[in-house]
Amino acid sequence: MLYTIGDLHLSLGCDKPMDIFGGWNDYVSRLEKSWRRLITPDDTVVIAGDISWAMKLEETYNDFKFINSLPGEKIILKGNHDYWWGTKTKIEEFLQKNTFNTIKVLFNNSYTVNGISIAGSRGWFYDVKDAENKKVLNREAARLNTSIIAAENKPPVVFLHYPPIFGDYICDEIMDVLKQNSITQCYYGHLHGRAAHAKAIQGIYEGIKFKMVSADGVDFTPVLVR
Repeated sequence: MLYTIGDLHLSLGCDKPMDIFGGWNDYVSRLEKSWRRLITPDDTVVIAGDISWAMKLEETYNDFKFINSLPGEKIILKGNHDYWWGTKTKIEEFLQKNTFNTIKVLFNNSYTVNGISIAGSRGWFYDVKDAENKKVLNREAARLNTSIIAAENKPPVVFLHYPPIFGDYICDEIMDVLKQNSITQCYYGHLHGRAAHAKAIQGIYEGIKFKMVSADGVDFTPVLVR
């Protein structure tokens, strides 16, 4: 089966615990308990960004060791707080060097799991106005399109970190890519707290099924995709 969850915000190798925030108490053990209850070695879980608070790739060791120890295959994509994220090659070399062999990187590529193709990217803000942020947004939209085109089976399920829609705001650049590629399922994270969760798009919008999977919004429990 295919599952997803976003925003693990692990800090097992650095001093930035999330327990200080409401609803995040004992979150690592809660995540592990629910993960081991649901996920089997034959399942795959897409982690939709904001994986580790580490600043450098080497500092992610304990976080990836924890993730690797959990059942199932994992596919990771970049979030806005994944400051350690470098090139896909460097991350894969780091994972291979440390025998974190249940983790794959989704970045300008796609994967197929049990006949389901998986595509995605980080995404970006929905209300950008300055030139630099518009440049980043256009690049993210292009990366998403590249990932979708690379999918073996069409249309793939899409995973983003940033929501393409939030409240009354719409990220037209990302939505255009989704609609032009006839995407019907999109999962995203990034949003935290009751106020943000209340504005999260959940359900069908313009023919696309959206689902927020931020860890604190799904009780630190992976969500079944198919």
